[in-house]
Amino acid sequence: MTLHVGIDVGGTFTDAVALDDGHAYTAKAFSTRDVTTGILKALEVLRGRLGRSESEFVPEIDRFVLGNTIVTNAVDEQKYAPVALLTTAGFRDTLRIARSARTDERNPHAMTSPPDVVERRRIVEVPERIDAQGSVLLELTDEAVGIAVESALSTGAESVAVCLLWSFRNSAHEEAIARYLDEHHPDVPYTLSSRLTPVYREYERMVTTTLDAAVKPLVTEHFRELDAQLKKAGLQAPVQIMQVHGGFLSIEETSKAPISMFNSGPVGGVTGARLLGEQLGRSRILTADMGGTSLDAAAIMDGEFRVLPRAEVGGMPTSLTAVDIETIGAGGGSLAWVDGRGLMRVGPHSAGSVPGPACYGSGGDHPAVTDAALALGLINPEYYLAGTVPLYPELSRDAIASHVATPLGLDVDEAAQGIYRLASSQMSNALRKITVNRGHDPREFTLVGFGGATGLFAAALAKEAGVSEIVIPRNAAVFSAYGLMHADSVYSAVRTSPWTMGMDAEALESEFSQLEDHAEAWFTSENIPTQRRELTREADMKFVGQIFEVTTTLPPGPFTEADKAELHRRFVEDYESEFGTGTAWTEAELLLVNSRVRAVGHSEIQSTQSLSSVVDQRNDAATFTRTILEPHGDRVEADVYRDFSAIGSAQGPCLLEEPDTTIYVPSGASVEMTPQGHFLIRLGAKA
Repeated sequence: MTLHVGIDVGGTFTDAVALDDGHAYTAKAFSTRDVTTGILKALEVLRGRLGRSESEFVPEIDRFVLGNTIVTNAVDEQKYAPVALLTTAGFRDTLRIARSARTDERNPHAMTSPPDVVERRRIVEVPERIDAQGSVLLELTDEAVGIAVESALSTGAESVAVCLLWSFRNSAHEEAIARYLDEHHPDVPYTLSSRLTPVYREYERMVTTTLDAAVKPLVTEHFRELDAQLKKAGLQAPVQIMQVHGGFLSIEETSKAPISMFNSGPVGGVTGARLLGEQLGRSRILTADMGGTSLDAAAIMDGEFRVLPRAEVGGMPTSLTAVDIETIGAGGGSLAWVDGRGLMRVGPHSAGSVPGPACYGSGGDHPAVTDAALALGLINPEYYLAGTVPLYPELSRDAIASHVATPLGLDVDEAAQGIYRLASSQMSNALRKITVNRGHDPREFTLVGFGGATGLFAAALAKEAGVSEIVIPRNAAVFSAYGLMHADSVYSAVRTSPWTMGMDAEALESEFSQLEDHAEAWFTSENIPTQRRELTREADMKFVGQIFEVTTTLPPGPFTEADKAELHRRFVEDYESEFGTGTAWTEAELLLVNSRVRAVGHSEIQSTQSLSSVVDQRNDAATFTRTILEPHGDRVEADVYRDFSAIGSAQGPCLLEEPDTTIYVPSGASVEMTPQGHFLIRLGAKA
């Protein structure tokens, strides 16, 4: 017997999925501020679905995977632990100088400075200097280390970030600071840039190091509580945490670099969508993950999702390698309001799970997107989450009237349509950014929509973005949690090691060999068997004189002189894939900046489970009609299905009411059940 559990903690709901000998069971619970309580509530619901006793359920779990929002929430809300930064004398203001506050905003009066992660009074200069070759120009004395550390901690800092100039070439001075902290302040968490991100670009390295140190106390406290509660419940399996790069690490490894947990939940959904695309025979996939607070979108081409080598976190560039996910602050809980110009707005503020949309009846008096959908008749107030959460339509209409309709001189129906359409338009921008803005034709893609709210909006998003085919997974409401269980364990070892084609191949091979040693040590520490191990060599490269790099995969095996031509060909191909055919300056010299080894421990579950193994837990199958107001049309009678598998296909307008989500198929569109049990929507001209 095998029992695998995946948990995805969202801003409104905590989703859980259990795979029990090939059968899937799902559960939802409201997320909580402390995260752990929401996880335990979701596990309790899951236990009831499986019919297990308290004494047997958790101890039987042999794989436990988690997508966590604690780091994402801290970054989004800019609520960090007090952190101190130690840096080379003369470079105290690197974080504030940043990239001269250059953003996408072209109006200089509208530009804003990067958010403050560390207060300036907590930035301490250290008298030391190492040059670009790693040679020591000014020795760091033990006395200077003590003065700097004590000065930083006297400001009330709870953690320490250490980012010294050129430390990735010579880490001796950063390690000296680490030894002092270990000896004199063993309870103070710290992050060294030379350990976390030993690559060039001082600003990105400093941002990454500071963010990591700023969230470490929060994560440590959370993990301590989570570990204690899960052990108390009898969990014996190790907890695996999804990372920003698309793979798992253990709690122990994640604790060393918690910033890598940023956006870990949405990554699970992208992983699941990739596998679903393979199952359905679709090579180009757009994902739309709409929950209570945001919509996350990603593109999958030829079975691979895009990975960014310099991911942006909290509006700041970092040196993290991350799955490319475009996020827009619009979800089911996003609040609708009227600004000072008399214009309707949706988001970015969210009602969250507490107090939630007005229709929850929990004290929220401002209308959310969910309230608009309820007012239009798209949501059945008696069947929300299979009837476990009652909704109050009159509260939705009152909130819409007070805060949107009356100020704009509209009736409630018009205002509800406007909220729905504005939210859809905003969310479709995320799809355009990852298609049209990057030179891809959205008509070539299939949209995979998941998350509890996406089914209500998928058709509108696709229509505005130019996509004509939509797939809603049968387990859409908990799809990210399901996807988490299909991801691999991933570790990345990287180092800045400048190399050009004119240099010996042996020098580059030496760099990769050392990185592979680190990767093999990680395989051993994670107990990953040899047959499930995979190593890939990557290089961040550019033409000499350019600013940013393109990541290229190296030929397999030891790198020799004979491989130089192939490496050049691959880089030019990757460069033109990114920037367009003919853009490569092939006569220019190439510069390899960073060497990277990506270690993958493949998950066994991918070969034993499929996305079609969802157990239908309903006993209330029915077909009836309901009057709805279409967001882009008139009031119509819509067929409502709760056992669509018995129907197989239908024309819009209709609603598919699943226990944990509702799918809206507009007039002019059609829906059918795929052989794998998912919902396939095709849009017509009137959709």
